[in-house]
Amino acid sequence: MHLYSFTLQRPTGINCAVHGNFTGGKHQEIVLSRGQCLDIIRPDTDSGKMHILHSTDVFGVIRSLASFRLIGGSKDYLILGTDSGKIAILEFNTAKNAFDRIHLETFGKSGCRRIVPGQYLATDPKGRAVMIGAVEKQKLVYIMNRDSQARLTISSPLEAHKANTFLYNVIGVDVGFENPLFACLEMDYEEADNDPTGESAQKAQQSLTYYELDLGLNHVVRKFTETLEERANFLIAVPGGNDGPGGILVCSENYITYKNLGDQPEVRAPVPRRRHDLEDPDRGMMFVTYAAHKTKNLFFFLLQTEQGDVFKVTLTVDDEMVSEIRMKYLDTIPVASALCILRTGFLFVASEFGNHRLCQIAHLGDSQTDDQPEFSSSTPLEEGDTFYFRPREPKNLIMVDELQSLSPILHSRILDLANEDTPQLYTLCGTGARSTLRVLRHGLEITEMAVSELPGNPNAVWTVRKHADDKFDAYIVVSFVNATLVLSIGDTVEEVADSGFLGTTPTIACSLLGDDALIQVYPDGIRHIRADKRVNEWKSPGKRQITKCAVNERQLVISLSGGELVYFEMDASGQLNEYTERKEMQSDVVCMALGDIPPGEQRSRFLAVGLADNTVRLLSLDVQDCLSPLSLQALPAPAESLNIVDLGSRDFRRDTSTPAEARLKRGVLYLNIGLQNGVLLRSVLDPVTGDLSDTRTRYLGSRPVKLFRTSVQGSQAVLALSSRSWLSYHYQNRFLLTPLSYETLEHASAFSSDQCPEGIVAIASNTLRILALDKLGTVFNETVTPLRYTPRKFAIHPSVGIMVTIETDHNAYTLEGKIARKQQMATEILSSAEAHEQEMAKQLVQEILRSDLADADFGAPKAGLGKWASCVRITHPVAGKTIWVEDLPQNEAAFSVAVVKFSGKSGEEEYFVIVGTAVGLQLNPRQLADGGRLRTYRFGADYQRLELLHVTPVDEVPHSIVAFQGRLAVAVGRSLRIYDLGRKKLLRKCESKLIPNMIVDIKTMGPRLYVSDSNDSLFFIKYKAKENVLNIFADDTFPRFITCSVLLDYNTIAVGDKFGNVSVIRLPSSVNEDHEDDPASFWDRGYLNGASQKAETVCMYYVGETLSSLQKVTLIPGGSESLVFTTLSGRIGALVPFTSREDRDFFQHLEMHLRNEKPPLCGRDHLHFRSYYFPVKGVVDGDLCEQYNALDYAKQKEIAEELDRTPNEVAKKLEDIRNRYAF
Repeated sequence: MHLYSFTLQRPTGINCAVHGNFTGGKHQEIVLSRGQCLDIIRPDTDSGKMHILHSTDVFGVIRSLASFRLIGGSKDYLILGTDSGKIAILEFNTAKNAFDRIHLETFGKSGCRRIVPGQYLATDPKGRAVMIGAVEKQKLVYIMNRDSQARLTISSPLEAHKANTFLYNVIGVDVGFENPLFACLEMDYEEADNDPTGESAQKAQQSLTYYELDLGLNHVVRKFTETLEERANFLIAVPGGNDGPGGILVCSENYITYKNLGDQPEVRAPVPRRRHDLEDPDRGMMFVTYAAHKTKNLFFFLLQTEQGDVFKVTLTVDDEMVSEIRMKYLDTIPVASALCILRTGFLFVASEFGNHRLCQIAHLGDSQTDDQPEFSSSTPLEEGDTFYFRPREPKNLIMVDELQSLSPILHSRILDLANEDTPQLYTLCGTGARSTLRVLRHGLEITEMAVSELPGNPNAVWTVRKHADDKFDAYIVVSFVNATLVLSIGDTVEEVADSGFLGTTPTIACSLLGDDALIQVYPDGIRHIRADKRVNEWKSPGKRQITKCAVNERQLVISLSGGELVYFEMDASGQLNEYTERKEMQSDVVCMALGDIPPGEQRSRFLAVGLADNTVRLLSLDVQDCLSPLSLQALPAPAESLNIVDLGSRDFRRDTSTPAEARLKRGVLYLNIGLQNGVLLRSVLDPVTGDLSDTRTRYLGSRPVKLFRTSVQGSQAVLALSSRSWLSYHYQNRFLLTPLSYETLEHASAFSSDQCPEGIVAIASNTLRILALDKLGTVFNETVTPLRYTPRKFAIHPSVGIMVTIETDHNAYTLEGKIARKQQMATEILSSAEAHEQEMAKQLVQEILRSDLADADFGAPKAGLGKWASCVRITHPVAGKTIWVEDLPQNEAAFSVAVVKFSGKSGEEEYFVIVGTAVGLQLNPRQLADGGRLRTYRFGADYQRLELLHVTPVDEVPHSIVAFQGRLAVAVGRSLRIYDLGRKKLLRKCESKLIPNMIVDIKTMGPRLYVSDSNDSLFFIKYKAKENVLNIFADDTFPRFITCSVLLDYNTIAVGDKFGNVSVIRLPSSVNEDHEDDPASFWDRGYLNGASQKAETVCMYYVGETLSSLQKVTLIPGGSESLVFTTLSGRIGALVPFTSREDRDFFQHLEMHLRNEKPPLCGRDHLHFRSYYFPVKGVVDGDLCEQYNALDYAKQKEIAEELDRTPNEVAKKLEDIRNRYAF
């Protein structure tokens, strides 16, 4: 077996983010690290929308990010700390729209190791040096400078190692232009290591250590060390030099402290807490992330607590000494892994889990209407006391845009429950009260701007500008069977009568002609409307009518009934002149197309004509050989529409650059052919000879394909309408053909107005719709259903299609638990109040009982370790509605669910729901207070609820439940049991206790069970019905920590583990499933203390993220089966089999060439990366192969020649293998 791996959706979770000016203009961008991917995004200052400029795989683990700018520089550089054992410095190249590697310096071994630097990065605020640190012992400092050509240079590393020391955080201290200074949060563990009693480990204290880089002597010295009282988690650099007092803020448990070298006294303030919080008041509170902002006149920090509350922190400076820390509550937002404040007043929130936000900072808490108190460190408080505030709805941080994030995906299934032909992806995402059930469909998300009914069913629509220099369209022209309606575009869309268009006839086409004239083509003639409302008419000869036409800015071609072509061209005076000769075609014309006029030229050189004889002919429009044939393409079916478009170039009609600049932006000229059988053909059109080559085909739908030119992010694109609408566009150096997630459209045109600069106006039945495309590049659009707790698993009713979901949270309250906690707090307050305080205490109690913060907005309160909240939910996944929810008692946690039909029971078609729970589970040290439960439910009337049938106690946690031969196979801890349905409880029929650790997954086929152990891989078990025994007849040789599995066939299973490996394991043909080891004989236990028969590893591949699900499915109608995986960080990928040895050899050689020609950005060896834990076997990395399209043409040609192919053939094979299985 040989597989090809490619990504359907890149990971969506963000582990670090930095902002800066990476493109060199006045814009600010944000660089995001998504594990192995690097994205650069730019928020639009007008609309607030985030646009992804570039996204790339680095084929390594990005552990840390930092940006820096050399003194006097105009753009920022990016530093990566990765698992490559090298420090990588990148620069964003705007010409190539990609990152260029400037420096790559080796300092250690590859891999994420404790003593190899890369986990921590800090830069000097003036851009003179960078420190890169390991978790333990090693720290290196590099000096940045310029050479004589003003290019960035990097020095050899200077060591700042300290043995027996853990590093928690490192920052560059702002000291102006003095020697660079770095502050490190460290802990010396030498005493704790040598103390067997463990007392020293309990008493170990952190220290704050300053390292100074002496630029004169070129070495690093340990300048000062100070022991800290509280355990701190990170440091913040305070602006220094001429911008502020310098120094650092130390964020620790319950406190934030300002420190500086010299005579500055320590300034300390407690972390504010929520008033009437249900959490344990003795539990510490910490800040978890921050953003700093500095202008010429002021600086401030935004700090976020672990509950999501954001505080504005400022320092009061008197005589260059900090006298107090001031804090003010702003808003509550989801807990972030990174915050970035931009100069434009935006705050980017990279959420730990769930969607990422771009917020507009409306106020900084200094408005007159803000009633929140400001807290000061100078307020006298007793030790242990703190400030209290009341959280409220957001009013200072207003969300303007979101980046969708699936992270973490906890469980998923690919099914076609909606009967849409293309299956949907049902995923459980998120944690806590912000969890969601998301239904993903392949397609671009559409924003519906306006919908209005029309007086009849129109057949076509166009938009027209009044002048070539106009930025926005002026008219929407709608054609009916016997009339034409003209609407003006402004604040509202209204009908106009003075446009000059003829309204009593249907329109075939209309357009802007020249600078300021309009053209209307109708069956009986052509109407040329000048800017001063003068009208020139051309009438069709005799009884012949105009059937089809093609028009651009200066040219017009019409076909008359009978197949005669008439060509018009506009002269310098704006007059439309007919070409003297007409062209008689061999059969009826069914469609035509003209391309846009290239910048600096007088005309488009080509006319494409589709004929009824299933051909497309290309005619020349040059003066010398006008209407003479150039090339011909035979078609498998009649053509419906044609479109000539320059994909990858700017839209000439809306581009403001000079002709010379525009010529440099030219893309590739394509002829798109929509056929009546629903197939789209795309051929490359040679701009010199007119030859057609490299034809690609794609089935779009059951209706004939109509093609329309539109504009996307200033570039040309093609909208294809069939039974489903598709958009063909160029995005980040890739051609994408993506369906639109919207109902069927009949006709469309590009649309541009003040409210919608780039949109589409379309007609569907008797409605006119204005649509916008906001989220280009996205693969899926989603329907979201909110959940209450962290979802664990779901099961689908096979005949009805409803979903049963279990949700479980640790350290959480149930709804009843919250009420009980409020009552407990009220009782404590009343009992502790003095007689004269009773009235005040009663008011306080009423306030506590009335307080009801939404957990989805403010986070759920922590109940304490060992406390669980759980519920069972019935959902209609297609409609996105919750039908029924049942809360389980406090401390009962659900871990598994299955919908099962028991054989031989009353109601042959009755399905039961089995939920596996644990009561009183403690995670560390692991122990179970009251054992587990198997809760058996039956569906109520109309499947609107579940009715509890009975509860079966078990002695361990049931982690997996699956139907097996009309019974139930249950994983109870390390035991595998088979149960049948009884009247009062489930009846145990059979048991095996030979699994070594804990069963996490069970798959079944026939009499076999494929059992996955938590850290001892896979066991093949046969159930012998006559003897009623479970016999382990084979197992695996590697100790895999399995998280998910899927059966490929009777002898083959694919598994994913928590370290990010996908393995395909197969039983050899020599294995005998009836073989039994003698339990009395020690020698018959086989090698590795397992079964005597062993499975073989057929394929092995390192994905790089913990796998949460594996499925064998067909992703597209008529496609082949593929192995689809999802990961915790939101990646969705596929492994597909090669169908021929030739394909396998081709892609293996292409992968080998790309490893040499395009090595990973971070310096990681690609082969080593994909072989992180086990050597890669039988899998070709398609993500690397697809980087072939990003190479310059010379390298593409060189690689293609080595493979005995042309660059177009290589690109076509890459596209074909993806389209054959997925999208």
